[in-house]
Amino acid sequence: MDLASIRRAYKRYAGMYDVVFGAVMNPGRKLAVHTANKKPNQRVLEVGVGTGLALPLYRRDIKVVGIDVSPEMLTRAREKVAEEGLSNIEQLLEMDAENLTFSDASFDTVIAMYVASVVPHPRRLMEEMCRVCKPEGDIIIVNHFTSVGGPLRAVEFLINPLSKTLGWRPEFELRPLLDGAGIEVKAIRPAYPTPMFKVIHCRNAPARAARPQAVGQAYAGMDGAVLARADGRRSRG
Repeated sequence: MDLASIRRAYKRYAGMYDVVFGAVMNPGRKLAVHTANKKPNQRVLEVGVGTGLALPLYRRDIKVVGIDVSPEMLTRAREKVAEEGLSNIEQLLEMDAENLTFSDASFDTVIAMYVASVVPHPRRLMEEMCRVCKPEGDIIIVNHFTSVGGPLRAVEFLINPLSKTLGWRPEFELRPLLDGAGIEVKAIRPAYPTPMFKVIHCRNAPARAARPQAVGQAYAGMDGAVLARADGRRSRG
């Protein structure tokens, strides 16, 4: 995966994205935003906002900043904001998720829906999400992760060489994404009725100066894993 391939893929998808990917991915969007909506009067960053399908779901006292690497997708998102009068949407910006221009601890909650398997360097994405999220703030990830087995696992293997054309990785494991990210996993839930997608609700590490020791017994499976905190983030103003 590389940035140019991603931009090309989502330029193709922009006009049909809502029709092709709207309904099938909507349960994950609803569950993620429902989780975020439990806290009032916060500032949320939505990484990979796309065409803005999730924007109307946020409670109106939550200020939302959305970023995406695709200008075509952002155009659709801005149209939705204008059409629906979403005055709580603070900004929609063209930005690389691996190189966020926000200061440290700028947001109460950071959400990435269907983004982790798209970016060229997922661990870099996690570092940036943790950096711009406030200490002990919420980080919510929605994504497809590699299946344990069965027919779907075979399909993932077969189409994985087409990643650049598809614009996402069919084979994508959860553990390497989370290990050493400096976060505590609070819940892992399937986005029913499409359980191929998981919603990962995490708490960011507390503010501290100490460097990490080791990840430890970090991952305990897809049914409620708890990561040992090991803050490998850098700081940038």
